[in-house]
This record gives sequence, C-alpha cells and structure tokens, in this order.
Amino acid sequence: MRVGCVKEIKNNEYRVGLTPDNVVSYVNAGHEVYIEKDAGIGSGFTTDEYVKAGAVILDSAKEVWDKSEMMVKVKEPLKEEYQYFHEGLILYTYLHLAADRPLTDALLASKVKGVAYETLIERNGSLPLLAPMSQIAGRLSIQEGAKYLEKPFGGSGVLLSGVPGTPKANVVILGGGNVGTNACKIAVGMGANVTITDISLNRLAYLDDIFGSRIQTLYSTDAAIANAVANADLVIGSVLIPGKAAPKIMKREYLKNMRPGSVIVDVAVDQGGCCETTKVTYHDDPTFVVDGVVHYCVGNMPGAVPRTSTIALTNATLKYGLEIAGKGLETACKENNVVYSAINTYNGFSTCKNVSLSFNMENTDVTTLF
Repeated sequence: MRVGCVKEIKNNEYRVGLTPDNVVSYVNAGHEVYIEKDAGIGSGFTTDEYVKAGAVILDSAKEVWDKSEMMVKVKEPLKEEYQYFHEGLILYTYLHLAADRPLTDALLASKVKGVAYETLIERNGSLPLLAPMSQIAGRLSIQEGAKYLEKPFGGSGVLLSGVPGTPKANVVILGGGNVGTNACKIAVGMGANVTITDISLNRLAYLDDIFGSRIQTLYSTDAAIANAVANADLVIGSVLIPGKAAPKIMKREYLKNMRPGSVIVDVAVDQGGCCETTKVTYHDDPTFVVDGVVHYCVGNMPGAVPRTSTIALTNATLKYGLEIAGKGLETACKENNVVYSAINTYNGFSTCKNVSLSFNMENTDVTTLF
C-alpha cells in the first residue's frame, strides 16, 4: 500500500503521524511510504532520518495526499486539507467528529474511509489509541493548571503544594478515567488536596484503592460538583464518552461561586468540552477569563510536548496501521473485528453511532457495508 504522512498544520501542532522507526516497519512490510519534507522536524525527526528509513520525501502536502492510499496523521484535517480528500482514501488519525460537523460532512461527501484513533475499542473495553494521549494530557493538565494559577498569568497566586504553615491548593478532577487518573497522580505527587468525581462507583473504589487517604472521591452529581468546585483552586475537566460530544457537567452558574483567579483546564475540549463556557484555544493564546475564572482549553494539549507525544502515540498506532496497510481495511476488520470500532465514515456512510447521534444523522452498521 502507498502510505503517506504530512506535516500537521494546526496552530502550534508539532507531533507527526509516523516516526522514522515506523517508516522502517512499513517499508519492511513491503509498503511505499511518502513523507512531506520536514514533517517530523517539530518532534525532533529530521528529513534525513526519514530518507535513511526508506521513505520517499515529497516537497508538498498535496503531492503526499495525491500519492497516498492511506494517510497517517495525528490531528483531524483542517478545512484547507479537505480539498485533498478522494474516494477510497483511508484516513488514519484522530478525528473527533462529534465536535466537527464540517469535517464530518467533508469526509462523507468525498467517501473517505475515516478510521479514528479515539473510537477504537479493544476487546477488554480499553481505548488503546486514545490512552497514550490521555495519559499525557492528564499529566500535562496539572502542570499547565499550576502555571496559570501563578499571578503573572492571571491566576490567584496559589502554589499547589503550599509550604509549611500555608494551605495547599484544592484540585477537583471531573472524571476518573485515564485522563483523570493521570491528573490525579501528578496532583497528588505535587502535594495538592485532590478531589476526584465519577459516575462509576467501581471506578471510584479503584481510585480509592490506589490513592487511599491522599484523595477524596465523590460520586458525580450536579450538587456534588457545584459544592466541590466552589472551593477549588484548579478544576480539571476530563469527561469522555467515546465518539460522542462531552456532557456539559461544569455549568456556567458554578463559576460565580468560584474564587477569583481559580483555573479550569478542560481536557475534553476536543469533544466539545465538559464546561459550558469552554471554547477552543491554542498554545500561542491558551487562556481566557469568564466570571473571574481562568480557562485553559487548548485542543491539542499533548502537542506542547511533541517528542514524548509522538513516540507514545506511534507506539500504539503502529500495530493497527500495519494491519490495515497489509491487508486492506476491509480484510483487517474481518480478521480483527476490533478495527470495525475505529471506522467513523465509510464510502459516504456515517458508521459511528455516537457521531451519528451527535448530528441526528442516519447511522449505518459498518459490518453490513463489506
């Protein structure tokens, strides 16, 4: 198969879909790999490294898109890239379609086979292609939140750990999944007072087992969230429903009871955000203030640490990518039915139930299409 990888064009996005080591794996499996010149520079991979790995280097993104039967990316295509879509193209990347109707419509109109990292569900219920970025975003959320609590960045001037004789910061984490657990790990490690909420009692029991008396677990209700965030210095939004827009559990009305200069980091922003006041921001202008509360809502948080993020992501995506490239998408699905769950669009049909529900459009069971 002809496999392509282009430079990401999203604002301050430095990750890349394939590393030179990945190229070696694809080439050794008999595939042709086309890389846009300087695609990996932001993650510390030079064009010369891709050449040595066996890739063909092309000067423009258009050339790579035109050559490719399968495009491996990191982020969802932007409007400027829709022109490169063509029927039959396998697009293997994060798509986050539930928060992006124009992209959904473009993929359907061009009959692209959209294979989304974030909806691939393994047999044990895990999300292996979302997990590495969730781990990074969760850990980074506390790092960024701590920074924006600093007074020069508009925060209240609270140190997460405090020092002897001063109060520690109160951190509230909404959602105890992969993002929330990793945020909790860093917040506890930095010495903050940590409260974590979830709607799963089993998950809360698990978190209580691993963190013990160092955290407070709360069953997630409107009242519990409102009370918890009223005393919070830092709130982490980490709610996820795979493929579906995030529920707005952080209401605007809660902000008026929060302390001036407190900070919200909405990690769920890729799926529309779990705060009513969320809007997408970028690394070069990451925050805005609503009712005295600083909001950090960067849509590609792991892009701030691209070397770590690229290696972690491609460690996870390579296995499935090689299956798809080696067998074709259809045969890969039939031989490993896990791959079906990643298909969001196929030949003009919307095939991810949660995406279809988000836009009130007809959903087609992908297993009936081939």
